[in-house]
Amino acid sequence: MDEILRFQPIIRDFTATTLAAIPNVYGRLIYIASLRDLSSGRYEHAGLAAVYPPEGVQEAMKFCHEEIFSRVLEMPLSVQEQDLGECLEAMAGPVGATIAHWRQLESYRILPPEDAPDYLRELFFSNLRVLLEILESQRPTARSIG
Repeated sequence: MDEILRFQPIIRDFTATTLAAIPNVYGRLIYIASLRDLSSGRYEHAGLAAVYPPEGVQEAMKFCHEEIFSRVLEMPLSVQEQDLGECLEAMAGPVGATIAHWRQLESYRILPPEDAPDYLRELFFSNLRVLLEILESQRPTARSIG
């Protein structure tokens, strides 16, 4: 815990200036996961890197990623459904296509933090599959007029 206190200014900066602008928890999770280089596992944030030491940025980003991931898992599924729906609605392109894409490619598999235990990863993936099914079932279907 003492280690985290050392990075508190970076965490505060990142949450207040960057994450606070993202209106939903899933959006924050997607954003922070997108900052992680998939080949090295290191987070890349030019703004923080210009002000803070690299290791401090890594530890702060890792901490924030883990906290957001935990927050998602602690949310009731009904709240996750609404939050994820709002997040997907804000993305470019038709929501139905985004949902179908996520279900087919399982692109959400990059969202958990690198060190997340397997059982939490599987819970997260299971929840997301169900939520995507629910959101897809709520989409209006094209009906022929005749």
